[in-house]
Amino acid sequence: MRRYLYTFILLLAMAVVQLQIDTQLPLHVQWQLLLGAEPANFAGYQYWFSSLPRVAMALLVGGVMGLTGSLLQQLLQNPLVSPMTIGAASGAWLGVVLMTLISPVLAAVWGSWAAMAGAISAVLLVMLIAGRSGLRGLPVVLAGMAVNLLLGGVASGLVLLNEQYARNLFIWGAGDLAQTDWQWVEWLFPRLWPLPLLLLMAARPLILLRLGDTAAQGRGMSLLPVMLLLMLAALWLTAVSITAVGLIGFIGLLTPNLARLLGSHGARDELGFSLLLGSLLLLATDTLALLFSKFLSDLVPSGAAAALIGAPALIWLARNRLTGDDTERRLPSGRQRLHPCVVGLMLLSIMLSAVFSLTLAPGNAGWHLGWPDDLILSLRWPRVLAAASAGAALAVAGVVLQRLIRNPLASPDILGLSAGATLALVMNVMIFGGSVREAGPMVALGGSLAALLLLLLLGRRHHYAPGMMALMGISLAALLDAVVQFSLARGTHDTTAILGWLAGSTYRISPFQALMLAAGTLLGGGLALLARHALTLIAIGDEFAAGRGLDRFRVRIFLLLLVALLTALVTSMLGPVAFVGLLAPHMATLLGARQTVPQLLVAAGVGTILMLLADWFGRILVWPQQIPAGLLASVVGGSYFVWLLARRRLS
Repeated sequence: MRRYLYTFILLLAMAVVQLQIDTQLPLHVQWQLLLGAEPANFAGYQYWFSSLPRVAMALLVGGVMGLTGSLLQQLLQNPLVSPMTIGAASGAWLGVVLMTLISPVLAAVWGSWAAMAGAISAVLLVMLIAGRSGLRGLPVVLAGMAVNLLLGGVASGLVLLNEQYARNLFIWGAGDLAQTDWQWVEWLFPRLWPLPLLLLMAARPLILLRLGDTAAQGRGMSLLPVMLLLMLAALWLTAVSITAVGLIGFIGLLTPNLARLLGSHGARDELGFSLLLGSLLLLATDTLALLFSKFLSDLVPSGAAAALIGAPALIWLARNRLTGDDTERRLPSGRQRLHPCVVGLMLLSIMLSAVFSLTLAPGNAGWHLGWPDDLILSLRWPRVLAAASAGAALAVAGVVLQRLIRNPLASPDILGLSAGATLALVMNVMIFGGSVREAGPMVALGGSLAALLLLLLLGRRHHYAPGMMALMGISLAALLDAVVQFSLARGTHDTTAILGWLAGSTYRISPFQALMLAAGTLLGGGLALLARHALTLIAIGDEFAAGRGLDRFRVRIFLLLLVALLTALVTSMLGPVAFVGLLAPHMATLLGARQTVPQLLVAAGVGTILMLLADWFGRILVWPQQIPAGLLASVVGGSYFVWLLARRRLS
């Protein structure tokens, strides 16, 4: 029990420290206010209606996240499970966003139920993808992170299409513990009624589950109803917490693992200590967020601060707690040979997509089909060229990366290269000023290379296993995105424009930028074709390549630089575009392009078509508003990624 005492003392000390950050009141005045004295000035009112409710909210939500993380990890016997890593958090966020945009009045009353519905839907999808055999290993986490990316992209798109809510929803989505009164604390507290019941009644079922399914059933426990009730309780607690403060990730992942490291063994002991430790961790994280806010003179979301701590924790846990990876190394099956008709249809599709993008669009008088005038053409052709070039560049980068590390789940976005470029661009703007589009490809290239080198260092222990690399890349992307949220949470008028760029926008592409992107894509594609022999040998195996006299080290460095350069070029012009680099190589393989040169060319064609159609549909679907091309492409590609993970389970 000594660790409970020490943790409680640290908790009290941390609460006192946080309360001193935002107040100039003497300690004796603070004590009087705690005992019920009336505030005498503005500082007193701020202390009572802002500082104290924030500490209370951190204690409540942190405890909830800690306990639900422990409950889920014990239920599934998986140390990498948490409300975030199984998709519940992003599902709840999407549910609340939908309810808010449909009816803010209903969201104020029924927001928690919308969050609950979203969380349940997301978790069911993750479990369908992972299957029962995958719940205790890497597949459920990989599926959950993929669902997080997909649902998060959908939620971001809805926010962008409703700019009147964009700023508030973005800050809330980043996790905001700031309070202006006791309203949300009073709303949340009675809805946490499952907490004491779980502490009292969940221990015995969890202990039996540790003995195994057969042993649990042999002792008279009906497994499915108990697991269902415990899961629903965990999802309810997650939903109400997200409704109150937004997305707070990673606390539920980190806390139970720390509890076990600090000596928790029994089921009830782990639940109780995780609850206390979760409160301490979130309160400490929020204290750091407040200190950064003071230093930067800007709001720093608590959820972003939690991600800065939790994403490295997920990477560490994945490297040290998982020893195997059964994710398939082969590309999906399809045609064995590329038919000439496929090439012809692909070229025709590229031409038609480009023509429709230039000539067919809605207007005030209805649909118009015809060659645009000079003004409209000057606005459209850079977008069309940039979208086509970006799709081809990311497709080539995806093919090179998948062959280079022999990983069918590799792509610039999934492995964190796009996030690295994004972080470098945003940080450059924060430090030196200017526009994020003017920072240039070289800044983005530095970010991509840094992310790539870090990922390769992290993946050596597991020999660059496909699922492990994908999990580490997604975790790295979450870490980098948390840093980006720091810079975007200032709430300025530029936030919406930057959010549009983050969704992969062609809105403001200039003719010079479009031509530079096209030239860079042609150069990168040409270099990849020149390296076709090396790509073929490396894809077979390192020993085979060395036996044929290939200098593997120099070739790998060259090809990794090529991937980073293509990713940086696209990101600096359009913003991060997800999943195109994954989808295009797979589609090329399905069409029969299995050798290096055909796969490069066909994948480039598929990427071109995907981005052209995404840009065109983004312009016409909700006219006169527009959906960023990268966002549409990400939703399509993300859906494919989810299907790819589910394919083995459903086949």
